[in-house]
Amino acid sequence: MTEGFRPVSNTPPADFTGKLKFHGRMVLDLQILTIYRDLKTELPSFTGDILDVGCGQSAYKHLLPETAKYFGIDIVAAEKFDYQNPDITPFNGEDIPFESERFNGLICTEVLEHVQNYQKLVDEMHRVMRKGARGIVTIPWSARYHYIPYDFFRYTPSSLKSMFKDFAEVQIKSRGTDYSTISAKVIVLWFRNLLPATAWGWILVPFWIVFLPVLFLFILIGHLSLILGFGSEDDPLGYTILVTK
Repeated sequence: MTEGFRPVSNTPPADFTGKLKFHGRMVLDLQILTIYRDLKTELPSFTGDILDVGCGQSAYKHLLPETAKYFGIDIVAAEKFDYQNPDITPFNGEDIPFESERFNGLICTEVLEHVQNYQKLVDEMHRVMRKGARGIVTIPWSARYHYIPYDFFRYTPSSLKSMFKDFAEVQIKSRGTDYSTISAKVIVLWFRNLLPATAWGWILVPFWIVFLPVLFLFILIGHLSLILGFGSEDDPLGYTILVTK
């Protein structure tokens, strides 16, 4: 199965162009926007040694304070996810290559759905965190099949409670509502059809151009739903899990 509309790689705002891409993306990618909002709330208070599991291009490292020392790990074959980061420690996707109770904080964004033995990795996160250390984990709920074939799971709050049961404190937060989820689907639908993967799809491109005002309406609805919180949290964009060991 081929991937018709591959996700755009998530890169840090390192320079002017990077800042335009990073912050401009927040207008259209509601999934990334909600992740960024939660990380921006939590990461500035992280101090000491911080581990980023499945870090990719370390897109959120800049949110940490200067008092934090950052460590990023990712799989050797990260290029399969369009990432090439030389400043990381490679690992096999399950066994974290650090000693027990090493880290004061942990980050893991949009990774667990790509891990077949996800419980092993969660247990490893728990192992390398010090007592009292805090972690923030994000996962998608309403997300298309992506990075094919390395996309394996979607997790409900019930399964998340079981997965993180060894932590002293676990808080599971919905990111967005059904309104933001529907808006995100419409946005992806529009861009996917504006650049069709098949020859016959180009016949419908004029229709999608005419559809542009409707796209703007759904973008507005999506952002308003996130600001005002209207809609049902039972069908969100994803979940943020805040843990304390």
